[in-house]
Amino acid sequence: MMSKKIAPSLLAADFGNLQRDVEMVNKSDADWHHIDVMDGVFVPNISYGMPVVKSIKNHATKPLDVHLMIVDPDRYITTFAELGADVLTVHYEACKHLHRTLQAIKDAGMKAGVALNPHTSVRLLEDTIQDIDLVCLMSVNPGFGGQSFIENTFQKVADLKKLIHKKSTATLIEIDGGVNSNNAKQLVDAGADVLVAGSFVFKSENPTETIKNLKEVIR
Repeated sequence: MMSKKIAPSLLAADFGNLQRDVEMVNKSDADWHHIDVMDGVFVPNISYGMPVVKSIKNHATKPLDVHLMIVDPDRYITTFAELGADVLTVHYEACKHLHRTLQAIKDAGMKAGVALNPHTSVRLLEDTIQDIDLVCLMSVNPGFGGQSFIENTFQKVADLKKLIHKKSTATLIEIDGGVNSNNAKQLVDAGADVLVAGSFVFKSENPTETIKNLKEVIR
């Protein structure tokens, strides 16, 4: 059984001390760095672009889990491969030809992820799940950190797990948004493999300790 992963979201880090926060994640019990790239079009917010991702990569010793909340993500697949992304996740809602996009991500040497907005049904992945390494279920509406968790997510995780079993794939389930120590265990029990935590980690008194505690909750 694969151990469950914690991926702190650097969107909630202190951008004035980004190197310090990346190094904190390196030294912590976290597994991945989660990086949200937003374009102000697909979502109403703009986060950071290539130079910042490159800088994060220079300091990161753990895999980069890059989540593209952008329109027409195909344009940037090779760019993010060159920047050192290990997992590249695109939004189902932003891809005209999802299968082709997934192949392009894999051809560029990365794991291929697909994110679903809260209102998008997991049933829409029926035909592509065997090509997906990770499904990121948005448990808040994408675009801003610090939002509260959407309760329907538990059911979505269970439904997605059923689909993964039915198709006999090794797809990981990632949850992004509003994750904290109150819902982490329930998410993992429902079938989640990777938990993205932003504000809960970085706004806490002791982020390293918070990550450690989260990891203990989901063991």
